[in-house]
Amino acid sequence: MSLLGAFKRALGMGPVVHPVDRSMAKRWVKQRLLAVYPELRGDPAALEAAYRSLSLDPQPGGPGDAEIVFEIQVHREPDRD
Repeated sequence: MSLLGAFKRALGMGPVVHPVDRSMAKRWVKQRLLAVYPELRGDPAALEAAYRSLSLDPQPGGPGDAEIVFEIQVHREPDRD
């Protein structure tokens, strides 16, 4: 890691994500949402709202990870049986 990268990380600046990578990640997440929640099929507004509720932000990868990692932050408790 470069000194400039460490400085940007300390200031809270997120890593730069190429637009193609960002759109591929968004498409993959939306496909996974459709697989988990089939009721979102045919309702693009609800799918977009579900995608935005995940709070996806690019994070710098740690040792052994990719350079940029997308973490999903869900703001609800999972259902327990």
